[in-house]
Amino acid sequence: MQQEAYGEVFLIDKPLDWTSFDVVKKVRNALRIKKVGHAGTLDPLATGLLIVCTGKMTKQIETFMGQEKEYTGTFVIGATTESFDLEKPVVPVADPSHITLEQVKEAARQLTGNIFQVPPMHSAIKVDGKRVYESARAGKEVKMEARPVEVREFEITGFEGNEVDFRISCSKGTYIRSLARDLGEILGVGAYLKTLCRTRIGEFRLTEAKNVLALVEEIKARQHENL
Repeated sequence: MQQEAYGEVFLIDKPLDWTSFDVVKKVRNALRIKKVGHAGTLDPLATGLLIVCTGKMTKQIETFMGQEKEYTGTFVIGATTESFDLEKPVVPVADPSHITLEQVKEAARQLTGNIFQVPPMHSAIKVDGKRVYESARAGKEVKMEARPVEVREFEITGFEGNEVDFRISCSKGTYIRSLARDLGEILGVGAYLKTLCRTRIGEFRLTEAKNVLALVEEIKARQHENL
């Protein structure tokens, strides 16, 4: 099979603690071709839908990346972290016991629609040709400019103690960690992202995705049959 004539799109449920590149590498090694890429990074601490394209279908990556994304997860209020998720140590900010569900919903409403968002310092965005997370890990401060994004839905699906469950649909380039930070600032008690799962990209849904290790075994079995 000539690589340039081959192309597939795989929907994969990215496991916790895997990088998006870890998934790509697994698929690349199983298929034994070089042309493999993913359509939108998921942080190692996030799980959920990752679209992996191979061969000629890598031309569709930009199209997939531009589609609406949907996420579910949990914010913790009353504390924050340097990365706005659990990559960095948790730092208490303020007692959140007085915060009501209506206050949380109102904060979410303020963050819905066309907004300007400052990306987190621990992100893969390039500033002056360098990934900002590399500068952050080196202890260097980088000025991050606010960027326009669209949060189409910001639904609060649960609120108990200091944990806020949510479902968010948003445009390309939206950082859920930044929404955690901004929610905490509006409430005045700080917040960070505890868990995150990407459930949809455009019309592709997590329910259609496969476990990456199971997919690799399928690929190997298919190749064995073709020998």
